[in-house]
Amino acid sequence: MSLTNRILLAMVLGIAFGSILNVVVGNLDPTSGLYGFLQNGLIMGLFDGVGRIFVASLKLLVVPLVLVSLICGMAALGQSSRMGAIAGKTVGLYLITTGIAVSLGLTIATIVGPGKGMTQADGGEFVRKEAPPLIDTIVNMFPSNPVSAMAEGNMLQVIVFALLVGFAATRAGAHGERIISWFQDMEAVVMKMVGIVIELAPYGVFALLTKLFATMGFSTIFNLATYFFTLLAVLLFHGLVVYGALLRALTPLSPGMLRGKMRQVWAFAFSTSSSGATLPLTLRTVEKKLGVNKSVSGFSVPLGATINMDGTAIMQGVATVFIAQASGVDLTLTQLLVVVLTATLASIGAAAVPSAGIIMLTLVLTQIGLGLEYLPLLLGVDRLLDMVRTAVNVTGDATVSTIVAYHEGQLDETVYNDPAADTQEAGGQGSPV
Repeated sequence: MSLTNRILLAMVLGIAFGSILNVVVGNLDPTSGLYGFLQNGLIMGLFDGVGRIFVASLKLLVVPLVLVSLICGMAALGQSSRMGAIAGKTVGLYLITTGIAVSLGLTIATIVGPGKGMTQADGGEFVRKEAPPLIDTIVNMFPSNPVSAMAEGNMLQVIVFALLVGFAATRAGAHGERIISWFQDMEAVVMKMVGIVIELAPYGVFALLTKLFATMGFSTIFNLATYFFTLLAVLLFHGLVVYGALLRALTPLSPGMLRGKMRQVWAFAFSTSSSGATLPLTLRTVEKKLGVNKSVSGFSVPLGATINMDGTAIMQGVATVFIAQASGVDLTLTQLLVVVLTATLASIGAAAVPSAGIIMLTLVLTQIGLGLEYLPLLLGVDRLLDMVRTAVNVTGDATVSTIVAYHEGQLDETVYNDPAADTQEAGGQGSPV
């Protein structure tokens, strides 16, 4: 059984078993031995323990994942800085689209209110932290002690430090090359760790949802449906409308032509939930179907698979509002700005692997003082949404590459406008996959 199906099965079983336990325990005498066994031994013992271990494992990966991913990504950018205008336009467009994505997610979620009506998962009361002034938030992004920042999980400081290390390594000659090589090896190890944790996700999801529904009841799923469809709608709007509008505004090219040539990439991205796994097909499509010269596609598409995670940014925006509303917290303007900034940087640090975005969400929530009580609930439907997020991400990679290539005179418009340009390159021969 595929990982997706196993997570879906675990989600269904967890919701069903937790709901049954909720009804059974609710009808038992609190002084009976069976009540004590089910409530304290099974629900708050076994399932709560396994669920907390799984969440702790996700949090464990945040610092190393962000650190190595950003150092490697910044090193790749620094090594390509000779491309000048191409690099600047590519990174600038990626940052702009990511900022639009998280702002769109926050705005729509605030209007819809997917978390309204929820109750605290642990029955406790959320203690709101006083939001610091905006200038303090900006100043505190820059670490005085990077080791302390990593130990305390101050992710904005870790991100700034990682960017600085990656940039400096590209300027340090042979010494920097050795350091970059080490971090690339470390990145492979961290990705394997992510893969191991995600493989265990069905067990974690089952335990988390069983405990959650045993304490909250089945009515929770109806509130979650609002979150699911809100996020899905924002993802589809961004992928189909925002990218199309951006392409039309910055070039005379047809957005419909790009969407038509991305169908195979979408299918692969949807099935793998990995921008990294989809990268070879994305690169080939951008070059041979959209007519982007290799001098642009060879830089922008791999970089996009690393730093362009608009789908992840949207999820973090919607999920943050959902959790804040469910916790009874009204986010201040400063907190919203922090979410935009943190989610943008976090999406850059998100690895191009399945479900990495949910790991990045923990740092966004921590940054504005929100708890992780509802994270287990979101994990249950995240895999489904992760498929759509990946399709949005690869669409952004192709769109930005096309825009940059057009403005740099590196786009063959004949190939772009040819619906049958599936095996030909710009001005030359091609070969099928």
